Amino acid sequence: MTKKRKKRPAEQYQIPPHVKRSHEEVARARAYRPRPHLPQLRLIFTMFGLFLLCVGMVLTFVLPSHFLVQDLRSRGVSAAATVVGVDSKPKYVKVRLVSSPQAGTEVKLWDYAGMLPETQTGASMIVTYDPEDPSRILTQSWVKDPPPNLPAYGTAAIAAFFLLGTVALVFRRRWILQNWPSDASVAGSAKAHDSKSVRLTKP
Repeated sequence: MTKKRKKRPAEQYQIPPHVKRSHEEVARARAYRPRPHLPQLRLIFTMFGLFLLCVGMVLTFVLPSHFLVQDLRSRGVSAAATVVGVDSKPKYVKVRLVSSPQAGTEVKLWDYAGMLPETQTGASMIVTYDPEDPSRILTQSWVKDPPPNLPAYGTAAIAAFFLLGTVALVFRRRWILQNWPSDASVAGSAKAHDSKSVRLTKP
């Protein structure tokens, strides 16, 4: 007579490793979420390149005008002048010096960050110019109190937008790569397990 096997107590029962592993894969597959759109590196580099371009434009608007004002404040000569020409295509204001050693000289006002004073032909104004180079000339009021550099402010705002966009894309890309797998291996294992279950249960 064969001996009857003793039944193993329920608390001593252990799930076979391969079954346990299969259940864990199914649980991971069910928790799988499609990865969001990953920001491409070329988009990030493009945004950063536009930021650098805007920074260069800001420096172009700020530095020449700043140095011109500083030079005219230190060694500039003030004189009366008469406006002899105003045009907007291309934009310029031409004046003739009246009361200075350069009397009779006609020069175009130096633009301040692309801006020129509002005036008209025949108007009088006080200007300040560089005696070594009369073409470096501004109205005296702009030398004493330069106008707001609106082009530089606007370009700086655009530069800040591109910089913030670049930082946001970098952090989003890093977050996605850290929280989502680089491929759909989990989803593939889930599909394989589901198809296997269907074959086993099919009559």
